[in-house]
Amino acid sequence: MKLLLSWLLNALALFLTAKLIPGITVTSLPILLIAALVIGLVNAFIKPIVHLIALPITILTIGLFALVINAALLGLSAWLVPGFGIAGFWSAFFGAIVLSIISTLLHAVFLKDKDPTHP
Repeated sequence: MKLLLSWLLNALALFLTAKLIPGITVTSLPILLIAALVIGLVNAFIKPIVHLIALPITILTIGLFALVINAALLGLSAWLVPGFGIAGFWSAFFGAIVLSIISTLLHAVFLKDKDPTHP
């Protein structure tokens, strides 16, 4: 249940990001849900490997290169899902930042881990 809610929250975050960032488009609700799933899979399987490979340059840039990686992975997700489009690098760059912030806020509000010792 928690996984399904997380996926739906990520889809909502993507929807809001597409509304806020010019150059990010999602053509329909099914495409939105598929794109959220693909972004989740890319972040789960490809992102850790890319971050590990790019660790030296990330350290040299004081972590700023991680933003470029996130933009590239968002662009990869858009490339994999027809109907989910990103107009260019800057749309992907700012879209990745906004998507991350919105997703984090939504997860903090709706997926709070309740302490079982406190009712």
